[in-house]
Amino acid sequence: MTARLASLRARRIVGLSALVWLELLFAFCALSLISDLVNAPDLLSEGSTSASLRFTAPILLAGIGALWAERSGVVNIGLEGAMITGTWFGAWAGITFGPEAGVAVGVLSGVVFGLVLAVLAVGFGVDQAVAGLALNLLAAGLTRFLSSITFAGVGTGTITQSPQVPSLPVVSLPGAEAVLQPIVEAGGPILSDAAGVLLGLTTNVSVLTILAFATVPITAWILFRTRLGLRVRFAGEAPAAEDALGVNPNLHRFLALAISGGLGALGGTYLVMVASNIYNEGQTAGRGFIGMATVIFGNWMPGRTGLGAYLFGLTDALRTRQEETVNALLIAGGLLLFVLAIIRLRRRRDRTSAVYAGLAAGFIAWFTLVGVVPTEFIAFAPQVATLLVLALARQNLRPPASIGIPYRRSEQT
Repeated sequence: MTARLASLRARRIVGLSALVWLELLFAFCALSLISDLVNAPDLLSEGSTSASLRFTAPILLAGIGALWAERSGVVNIGLEGAMITGTWFGAWAGITFGPEAGVAVGVLSGVVFGLVLAVLAVGFGVDQAVAGLALNLLAAGLTRFLSSITFAGVGTGTITQSPQVPSLPVVSLPGAEAVLQPIVEAGGPILSDAAGVLLGLTTNVSVLTILAFATVPITAWILFRTRLGLRVRFAGEAPAAEDALGVNPNLHRFLALAISGGLGALGGTYLVMVASNIYNEGQTAGRGFIGMATVIFGNWMPGRTGLGAYLFGLTDALRTRQEETVNALLIAGGLLLFVLAIIRLRRRRDRTSAVYAGLAAGFIAWFTLVGVVPTEFIAFAPQVATLLVLALARQNLRPPASIGIPYRRSEQT
């Protein structure tokens, strides 16, 4: 019995069951065969994997940041603003003091932003959505003002763009290229594709990318294995009961929002130090909101949130890939939706099954009749994926019971 409980606990912490891992393995094999069928070798190549990591990391950091906030009972709409401040302060400190200082200052700016939201939404009871949207507008105006007095006229800097930002170092797993490159060059589906993916995961990876993906197991361990995590989750489920036990739930909401803002800002810093090495106004492009969608996709679990972030990152990376790669993903998406339609039909969910079947038919028909995806659609793919996830999310989602509900200690006495 003890071993069984330990197994169930481990499954809950990771957030991905053995069945999910098996499904991911099957999906990889299917993608490999499809890429070979339509002659799209770039789909699972080293370059495609590296690009997916770069596009996933900022969304993942925003998603884990949103997870912290929502697990404590607060919807952090201001996550986009935290990312915006992270881009500017990370770029400014990186240019002035070096890349390591840029990361530290960028994260600190997000922590301050998160605490401001905590004061407004938790301390004064301001509507969480209103407070978050106000901070998003504040971040956009503040960074424009700061750029006008710092970046404008300095080198290539303007009021909307910074000079070149120094990058962080990259690392590689020793011996990985020597072992995996011959397998890639041998060709063939599945095995060579697996070697290409492993090359992208183990060579020339930024240290900030490693840190971003490490936030998933770290968050899972803290939230589900420590007393602090229990209290944060308790604040999102039953703050009045936690207060009755002598623990201040609002204090843990403050802490969670500080962590949330810091992680969101780290995602913004990633954009200027790894993804582009320059600050551009508006370069977050709604990734804070997409990060919030990954939490819904992941049912408020760290592992599933990370999986959702990779899905969105993959769609975001499409703009840098070849046309054949997009076509292969169209086929894969159509087949996946067709499988989901069959599953929903077997569960007597006729309406949902019809929706999935219609989408599957549309994907397959698009590939068969048109075969070309407009570049404008590819650029908008992450937002489309976000809308689809929110519209087709499963009905058995389990958000924290007190999410979005302010808690006033004086009203409980």
